[in-house]
Amino acid sequence: MTFAALGMIEPLLRALAGLGYQTPTAIQQQAIPAVLAGRDLLATAQTGTGKTAGFALPLLQLLVRQGPRMAANSVRALVLVPTRELAEQVHASLRRYGRFLPLRSAVAYGGVSINPQMLQLRQGVDVLVATPGRLLDLHRQNALHFRQLQVLVLDEADRMLDLGFAAELRELLALLPKRRQTLLFSATFAAPLRELAGQLLEEPLRIEIGPRNVTAASVSQWLIAVDKRRKAELFLHLLKERRWGQVLVFARTRKGVDQLCAQLEAAGVSAAGIHGDRPQPARLRALERFRAGAVQVLVATDVAARGLDIDDLPLVVNLDLPNQAEDYVHRIGRTGRAGARGQALSLVCADEVARLTAIETLIRQSLRREEEPGFEAEHRVPASGPGSRLAAQVQKPACPAKSGAPKEAAPSRPLVRAVRPMPGFASGLGRNPRA
Repeated sequence: MTFAALGMIEPLLRALAGLGYQTPTAIQQQAIPAVLAGRDLLATAQTGTGKTAGFALPLLQLLVRQGPRMAANSVRALVLVPTRELAEQVHASLRRYGRFLPLRSAVAYGGVSINPQMLQLRQGVDVLVATPGRLLDLHRQNALHFRQLQVLVLDEADRMLDLGFAAELRELLALLPKRRQTLLFSATFAAPLRELAGQLLEEPLRIEIGPRNVTAASVSQWLIAVDKRRKAELFLHLLKERRWGQVLVFARTRKGVDQLCAQLEAAGVSAAGIHGDRPQPARLRALERFRAGAVQVLVATDVAARGLDIDDLPLVVNLDLPNQAEDYVHRIGRTGRAGARGQALSLVCADEVARLTAIETLIRQSLRREEEPGFEAEHRVPASGPGSRLAAQVQKPACPAKSGAPKEAAPSRPLVRAVRPMPGFASGLGRNPRA
């Protein structure tokens, strides 16, 4: 299978050849023809399998075929993302793929001045990549309208719900044209995503590459049990003893990021941090320094879990386990991308056993356990894998199901008829009535 066989036009094929893209991935092979055919789409695939190209390439081709129809302060295609880092990443991909096309794109997110973004939108753009909050700010200031919108893409839609964007999405969807093509892409398939799909999609094509909510086979995963107070000390020890190169480290809190960065710098290790309290220019500088090899350790909260695309990243370390099990999948998905091999280590203390159990239950495997001499945990981490007593407690419903409660539909039934309205969304809000 080639990109030409998928019907890609010559300018896109030329751009892909320059990027070294030769064979479409599984998600691209299925998504590109569907998007070109105008179908609504719900696609889930493991991180690093090429989802961005799966929607960006056919989206650019559709816009070129339709020809320039832009009015002032208008947008023809909108890509919504949950974080600033992911917005920059997706916009950069669109620019690379569309370098030989007569299309205009822009990116908009908070944490930076809104004025340059308003100026970019004055003449209208073909594609806008944006976070929900800043998008609404632009609309309220009359810098953007949606009358010409033809395609809506939600990239990492479940993460938007995890980060509390439900109210912004509800307000935004009420502003969008009801006749449009809608595409939902994500690496995990949680219940809120099914609920959101029921509100947005009309007879969608469902694409699922690989089992749901599992980690890539290319990533070797293991954990070391350690007492909480010694986690940073253990990380420094491993960094030096095992002679690690570049490492991406995830901490659960902003304070944890700052503390680890300070400890690393005090030990003579170059480090940079990314979290929500840091200005966007500082976050971008930290990421670019890491990509350029000027920084050995990048420490981040989950704000970065879905917005980092780093070539040949060998190792991800979870200093703390995430609150949401799905975020573990996205964290370790920063390594082992595009078929490369990667490693993911979690430093786990006893009071994280519930989080560990939720993760192992979600990915349907037990993480291999190791001990580091001199750092043995005083507080034991109990057995937690699938089938354990703790796993049974995690899976046990909080209360008996009520009679008549909705059940999850069998896979063969149409998705749009199988889901409940999303909490906070009016029934039918934003629904595409093309049928």
